[in-house]
Amino acid sequence: MNVLTDNFTAYREGFLGTVELTVYSSLLALVLGFVTASFRVAPIGSLRVFGTVWVTVLRNTPLTLLFFAVLLGLPRFGLVLPFKVFAVLALGCYTSAFICEALRSGINTVPKGQGEAARSLGMTFGQTLSLVVLPQAFRSVIPPIGSTLIALAKNSAIAGAFSVTELLGTYKTLNELGYNIVWTFVWIALGYLVITLAISALFHVLERTSGIAR
Repeated sequence: MNVLTDNFTAYREGFLGTVELTVYSSLLALVLGFVTASFRVAPIGSLRVFGTVWVTVLRNTPLTLLFFAVLLGLPRFGLVLPFKVFAVLALGCYTSAFICEALRSGINTVPKGQGEAARSLGMTFGQTLSLVVLPQAFRSVIPPIGSTLIALAKNSAIAGAFSVTELLGTYKTLNELGYNIVWTFVWIALGYLVITLAISALFHVLERTSGIAR
């Protein structure tokens, strides 16, 4: 307990840093995932190719390598931003590929007749997707998206290796101060547990309100 009480400020800053990374990266991942999923089912071939390449490259690239590419590569092209922003970009882009596939799987569960009926009424592709297909697909993709965002929260620990304040990185300082490493990691683990349980609870509420929970 002394590890927590003596270093509450460090734990609090690390916890809030992880929460901030998770929230901003999740928002970016959801937006990019939606856009990419739309591209993957679009009637325009070039958009489908772009969506396929985006998902294939990001899903098969180690997240640590992507962090190196974003945090160390982009500044070489004149794009200089705070490391936390680069970390959000890396986490958001990486996770968007998995969000995209979850959304695409949900879209594929909607009967094709729904889209054909919408188009016969004169709806555009965008209107059909946003007003007819996605509302029906949404209920089936809530659980996988929730699991993906929980994984994102845990993946944010990589940012600590790139001078970004987050929860796991607090162990370095506390270890140098001579605190028991076991209890240091116990409190870190509890912090991640709070974050992941909060995400899980949020998506459980979404499941219930969407009428798919039993």
